[in-house]
Amino acid sequence: MLMTVLTVALTLLYPLAIWLGHGKVEPRWLAMLLLAAAVTRLPALRLSGAARWSVAGALVLVACAIWSNLLLPLKLYPVLVNAALLGGFAYSITTPVSAVERMARLRGEDFPPVAQAYMRNVTKVWCGFFIVNGAIALGTALWASEAAWSLYTGVISYALMGLLFGVEYLVRLRFKRLHHG
Repeated sequence: MLMTVLTVALTLLYPLAIWLGHGKVEPRWLAMLLLAAAVTRLPALRLSGAARWSVAGALVLVACAIWSNLLLPLKLYPVLVNAALLGGFAYSITTPVSAVERMARLRGEDFPPVAQAYMRNVTKVWCGFFIVNGAIALGTALWASEAAWSLYTGVISYALMGLLFGVEYLVRLRFKRLHHG
């Protein structure tokens, strides 16, 4: 549980730390933040292929930042996270249980086929979100200022994610009302 809290805190604060450190701390030292984020993900490696790819990619970005002493590899981390999540969610669409259904089943529920189809569609919506969010993160990493990158990856993308969660929750309530009496 502590590692999960630490992972979330590092992930949320990462863009802000990169922005605040830019020009004050060499990128090779800022890379230690990304290394710390990767280390906190180690317990999840046995649970998820996306986690394994995310950690491996983070370590490659850390190595590139240390070697080159450039900020760009560190700014690519949100792109990597979106790509790993996209890979995990997209792969789950090819399996009998989609990622969203897998998360819903953690509560111990069983779902009728109509609900399973709904959750598969929600998984596809999240795939679309990860594509768009990752593309914007890539664009801001390559062509925007550190402040714009930090604002998007550290605030706007999380707000958009929350908005998607909220809209999906409202749609789910309507779906349940229509299909479960």
